Amino acid sequence: MSADNAAASVHGFERPSQFALGLGLTNECNLSCSFCYRDPSRVDRLSVEQVRAVVEKIPVRSVNLGTGENGLHPEFLEIVEYLRSKPLKLTMTSNGYSVAAVPDNDLAAFADLEFSLDYPSKAEQDAQRGAGNWDLLHEQATRCRRLGVPVTFIAVMMQANFDRLAEVAEIAKAYDAPLRVNVYQAVQSDKYALSYEQYWTAFETLFAKTDVIAIGEPLVRAMAGLPPRLGGCGVATVRVTPRATVQPCVYWPGGGAPLDVLLDVGEGVVETKPFTDARSVPATCKSCAHVAACRGGCAGRRRLLGKLDEVDPYCPIVRGETRRLDIRMAKSREMPKLESACTTIVIARD
Repeated sequence: MSADNAAASVHGFERPSQFALGLGLTNECNLSCSFCYRDPSRVDRLSVEQVRAVVEKIPVRSVNLGTGENGLHPEFLEIVEYLRSKPLKLTMTSNGYSVAAVPDNDLAAFADLEFSLDYPSKAEQDAQRGAGNWDLLHEQATRCRRLGVPVTFIAVMMQANFDRLAEVAEIAKAYDAPLRVNVYQAVQSDKYALSYEQYWTAFETLFAKTDVIAIGEPLVRAMAGLPPRLGGCGVATVRVTPRATVQPCVYWPGGGAPLDVLLDVGEGVVETKPFTDARSVPATCKSCAHVAACRGGCAGRRRLLGKLDEVDPYCPIVRGETRRLDIRMAKSREMPKLESACTTIVIARD
């Protein structure tokens, strides 16, 4: 095993040699989407010094800039300049605004740029996200491809679009881009949360017309017959919020541990309670045949519901059901966020 892939077994899990670091430079945004998980009640920002301190404290293989629109941070380009000097894969999730703020010659710093697209039509996208958003993200995605920068589209799977995400994948394919799908998490409200049937119908419908690059959603991975994954929340993902707190998952509820904890213990942060909680498996699940791949489902979702010790509400096994998912794997491709979250990545079929 090479040094890059080496991992030490710690308390029943494999600690990675490098982490997928998520940085929320700011919670500011030019839009106000009703399903967003960010806190719009105040403005918080990470400083350049805090970003440097984190990157120099733990071994990092990739950094994703997310949460708000990072281009609104007054030191955004300075932070990008610092991160591009490090041997890591830099990505950013944006509604298009922050990408537009990056000059052409600096876009090469990014290994991938993610554009948030939840609907297959301009009218629906703009109605939810804001007037002009559809045009902006397409303009910026076109610009990225012209400059040779890979792009990904990312959608939130929710009640309003759960059966139409294959159509969004078709739009992404025009840019030779995959679609990354995150199941809606009820951080602020359960208004957009999927029902049990919608959850499984959504994935069945999506996989019927797309090929799979990666599945990080635990229940889906198990029902698709895939082996246990590496990395993920509580193991290889560290999230630093704009409030300078540390969480194992972008959706993890509560304030999080102070950044000083991470700066004190470094990679030992995975031994703190939020991270061990994120790796926890409900007692009911420990005898299940799917436990290795599923591990009780999404810990963030269970924690949001105040039921960390209970089975994921989307689990079919506890209902006496089986939800076998037929998938076709896509050709492997380099994507910095493959193992960084409970996410599913697909690409529309030719």
